[in-house]
Amino acid sequence: MGEAVDLPAATHFGEGNVNAPGPTIDLVAQDDLPATKKPEDDDDWDYPYPTDFKIRERAIDDIRPLKVAVIGAGISGITAGVLLPIKVPGIQLTIFDKNSDVGGTWVENIYPGVRCDIPSHCYQSTYSPNVNWSEEYAQGHEIRNYWQSVARKFNVHSKCRFRTKVNSAQWDADKSKWILNVLDIEAATTADSEFDFIITANGHFNEWKMPSYPGIETFKGHIRHSSNWDPNFDPNGKRIATIGNGASGIQVTTALQKQAAHVDHYARNKTWIAGSFNPSQRERQETAMPFSEQQLKDFQDPEKYLAFRKQLEGSFFRRFEAILRDSETTRIGADRFKQIMRERLGDDAELLEKMVPDFPPFCRRLTPGPGYLEAITKDNLTFIQDPIDHFTETGIVTKDGVHREVDAVICSTGANVDFAPPFPIVAGEYDLSRDWKPDGKFGFPYTYLGLFTPNFPNCAYILGPHPPGTSGTVPHGAETQTTYIAKLLRKISSQGIRTMTPSKRATDDFVAYCDAFFPRTNMSRKCSSWYNGGRPGARIHGVWPGSASHLTRVLREPKWEDFEYTYEKGENRFGFLGNGWTLKEQDPDSDLTPWLRLESENDLKDLHERWWDL
Repeated sequence: MGEAVDLPAATHFGEGNVNAPGPTIDLVAQDDLPATKKPEDDDDWDYPYPTDFKIRERAIDDIRPLKVAVIGAGISGITAGVLLPIKVPGIQLTIFDKNSDVGGTWVENIYPGVRCDIPSHCYQSTYSPNVNWSEEYAQGHEIRNYWQSVARKFNVHSKCRFRTKVNSAQWDADKSKWILNVLDIEAATTADSEFDFIITANGHFNEWKMPSYPGIETFKGHIRHSSNWDPNFDPNGKRIATIGNGASGIQVTTALQKQAAHVDHYARNKTWIAGSFNPSQRERQETAMPFSEQQLKDFQDPEKYLAFRKQLEGSFFRRFEAILRDSETTRIGADRFKQIMRERLGDDAELLEKMVPDFPPFCRRLTPGPGYLEAITKDNLTFIQDPIDHFTETGIVTKDGVHREVDAVICSTGANVDFAPPFPIVAGEYDLSRDWKPDGKFGFPYTYLGLFTPNFPNCAYILGPHPPGTSGTVPHGAETQTTYIAKLLRKISSQGIRTMTPSKRATDDFVAYCDAFFPRTNMSRKCSSWYNGGRPGARIHGVWPGSASHLTRVLREPKWEDFEYTYEKGENRFGFLGNGWTLKEQDPDSDLTPWLRLESENDLKDLHERWWDL
């Protein structure tokens, strides 16, 4: 007989993840097989290649159901609620949201002047377009209504648990499950739920917070965050302080200036005010920009509307050059924006000096802000750059000692600029809510492709760190990331995988690429932005290191070798092959030859690649 040998340990994909040594297998020379007796002549004949592996009596297409939790029901959560049930057979999906309906930021932000600074037809899903947008730049309520209609169309609400807040997510290594502790806001009770996989989709600006100026709690007037606007508040005839000149602060200040008796606008940071994000499109106006009757009629023609969409959205995929330090757009951008600002400020040189930053455009996100610069020039608005020292019962005192009394304060500050989740996500010794912060163990949002983190199995993020942003569109970015995650979920459920996580080596390689790429961009200049967590000179993590088309290509096919795996019951990686059967072939009415189609319907590019046909 041949000698018995131990096969070498089988190595999993990924750095340092190795199976236990395989079973001992007898290697039998063909010449040693009995020559005088055929196997079928003796029922007691044993196949001479013994193994400890046991076949699982199940068909290969008997897919393991996965319990998946999505945290957040804004655009990302809605996108996951639409695409994942279609792309992941057997998924058991639950979407948690603290609000009473889907829509995320567009449910919460109802302050005066709220609208999107991206064209309406670029702020919609690619699969369910709206031909009835009333304006080129939709107001907040119209955006909310659109995304809620998408959710209704695809039955997303049936998967949602509203008025439910996730308090924490804890990885149970023994069970290979995520334990979510959730608060039922109405009942004021908490409970734990187990999931195989979690996806954060809670948005970058979801967890607003009030500033912590000394004495703010003593102020006796009306005080709110713009993301927590009181619809019963009447600004007419009041003295109002607005704090912050980000996108929300600019919009709410512009609107309130027209209603209030006086506005004190506290804007510590200088910022570029652009005419438009996209030079190929006409500039946003302060007043509504409705579509003409002829345009709305043309939108009813599917071919005309598709051509319109492709031209408009395509132009947003061609604006990547603007962020590059040595590009022509960068060289002329500062002068162009400065001229726009000068004109809108009425050639007020003193105001212009206060407004124009000492960093180049695109170091931080541009803000079109129609009407904002004009509002600053009005007699009933005071533009204040002196830092706030403290609050009193009746107003605000700045560092120069000036006390300004007001009836109301509207804060547009305090967004979560570090990308750390607003609740603990814990696996082993790490907690993303702590360790993604500057003083945490990672010190920044440490991720593989902005989607996963080593040591956090079965955990993904949609529009988290390194999202698309400098070109392309937000909905397209959410769709491509969701589709990428769907491919992982299909692999996990169909191939007997218990856990899946990116290797540290692959993640470190991605971080090294980012560190080499971002110095080419204006974002690496020393300015405070949510690209760098509000810390000038810090590592860039708030945008993808490349164009939107670049990201689309990266996400088209996962690099499976970059992941580490464990398997159900710690078994052979081919345990998922089952008993050699498929359920489909046991169904007499199933189509076992889906690849046979009319020749005119064939597209050889996807021949034998359509996973849903099997």
